[in-house]
Amino acid sequence: MLALLCACWFLVACASGASVGFDASLGGPEEPNRDLRAIVTETREEIARRRREATVLYAACHVQPSASLDTTEPQVTGLVLFRQLAPGGRLDAYFDLKGFPSEPNISCRAIHVHQFGDLMPGCDATGPHYNPLGVPHPQHPGDFGNFAVRGGSLWRYRPGLAASLSGPHSIVGRAVVVHAGEDDLGLGGNAASVQNGNAGRRLACCVVGLCGPEHWERLAQEHQQRRERKKRRQESKAA
Repeated sequence: MLALLCACWFLVACASGASVGFDASLGGPEEPNRDLRAIVTETREEIARRRREATVLYAACHVQPSASLDTTEPQVTGLVLFRQLAPGGRLDAYFDLKGFPSEPNISCRAIHVHQFGDLMPGCDATGPHYNPLGVPHPQHPGDFGNFAVRGGSLWRYRPGLAASLSGPHSIVGRAVVVHAGEDDLGLGGNAASVQNGNAGRRLACCVVGLCGPEHWERLAQEHQQRRERKKRRQESKAA
C-alpha cells in the first residue's frame, strides 16, 4: 500500500512536469493530474483506515463447565467476547452464557479473570484472581462483578471494563471464571472478601484468546435486535 502511494506521488510529479507548455483548455495533462491526485487521496485514506483498524483488538473466550464438577452440577457454557478500541483503553464485552439452574427468581453470579489459563484439571487450576498490581478485590483487572441470571441464562453487554488485551497487564492467555455465587465486592468483612469476593465454587471457565471481529459483529447485531424487541414490547404495553 505504501509502495502504491509512492508510485502515485511519482506519477503526479511527472505529469505536473510534463504539463509545462501545454494549454489546459486544449485538454492537456490537467485532467490526468486530477485523476492521479484522486488516487493518491483515496490511497492515503485507505492507509489511515487500515491503521485505525489495526489498533482495535478482539478476543474470545469459549466457556465450558469445569472438568472437576460432577455431571449433576450446572453445566454452564457460552461465549465471552472482548473488544479494545485503542492501546491502553478499557474493554467492552459481551457475556452470553446458559446452563444455570432455572430458578423462579433472578439470581446473581460473579465473573472474574484468574491468573492461569490451565483448564485441564478443572477451573480450580486457574489459580487466584489476576492481580498484577497487588491491590485488594474488587480492584483487580478482570473483577467484572455480578451478572443477573434469568431463566437459566445470562446475557449482558458491558462497556468500560478495567482490563486490557495488550500491554504488560494483558488478560490474553488467562482464564475467565464463572462462579456459583454472588460477589460481595470486598464488603464481606473477612480475608476472602478482599481476595475473591466470597464468590463460591467455580462452575465454568475459559481461556482468553485474540480473534478477528466476526464473533463481535454477530453478537453486536444480536444485541441490537434484542434492544429493538424490548422497545417494541414497551411500546406495546404503553399502547
